Amino acid sequence: MRKLFGILALGLVFASACKKSSSDAVSGDGEERVMAPTSRACASYEVLQRQLTEDPTLADRMNAIESFTKRFVESPSSNRLLPDGTMEIPVVVNVVYRTAAENISLAQIQSQIDVLNEDFAATNADYANVTPFDGVKSGDTKIRFVLDQVIRVATSKRSFGTNDAVKKASGGGVAPTSPTTKLNIWSCTLANGILGYAQFPGGAAATDGVVILNTAFGRVGTVVAPFNKGRTATHEVGHWLNLRHIWGDATCGNDQVGDTPLHNTANYGCPAAGHRSTCTGTPVEMTMNYMDYTDDACMYMFSAGQKARMQATYAVGGPRASFR
Repeated sequence: MRKLFGILALGLVFASACKKSSSDAVSGDGEERVMAPTSRACASYEVLQRQLTEDPTLADRMNAIESFTKRFVESPSSNRLLPDGTMEIPVVVNVVYRTAAENISLAQIQSQIDVLNEDFAATNADYANVTPFDGVKSGDTKIRFVLDQVIRVATSKRSFGTNDAVKKASGGGVAPTSPTTKLNIWSCTLANGILGYAQFPGGAAATDGVVILNTAFGRVGTVVAPFNKGRTATHEVGHWLNLRHIWGDATCGNDQVGDTPLHNTANYGCPAAGHRSTCTGTPVEMTMNYMDYTDDACMYMFSAGQKARMQATYAVGGPRASFR
């Protein structure tokens, strides 16, 4: 079980530290180093650190969100959800492209929406493979996604970095549409082998949403193995709903969820069944959890604790209650 840490203390270990396994740094505009990812890599941690520096009030807002989340998880009945507990989230997909291949098809976009709905409803076929964590599987998270709009914007940029340029017309991208009531997802070419990044609850509306590499978007069309089953978006939307990496972005770190085992660090590829950490109690690691770094084919579950944490974001008084 994990204790709640303050946001400032989490600054160096906050959950969305999705970094490439190499030491390459993301450049300001990202245009110099376009490379295919070889292992799971996102950049939400770097984005969060920049946002905390640029906005001194963000830490206080995120601390308040953590306090609310803790109260909800401990007593969910005291925080009302929708009548049947379901949250339906309209999704705007912003396709930012330079080449015809980057202008991904509607079929590819819809395949990503389908994956999100399967993964968050626990109807994905591989959910049945979860073991030995049957007792803590999330079941249906009661979160649904509906494609609301597709916006296509041509750009002269070869790639984008993590400075949110893709979310601004002035940066070669496009601003989000109704970000307080719609989840915006950008599909684009990202630099430095990054698969995607997300903004946590509490950040500015002008940059809210999720960015996904176009060759890891959905499960048909231009997707490239081993990131060809749409799980990059599942991982990043998990961050957008306030989930942190399962290893807590530190050795045996804190992901703020009570039913996930302590992990030494991120896992890559497809680890052997029964892989144990060397953390306290040497637990079997939940390598198939969407918030680890394994390949798409080898991640296929949220935990019950993660489900409660995500539901807290859209409960009355939660940071995404405006989506209700």
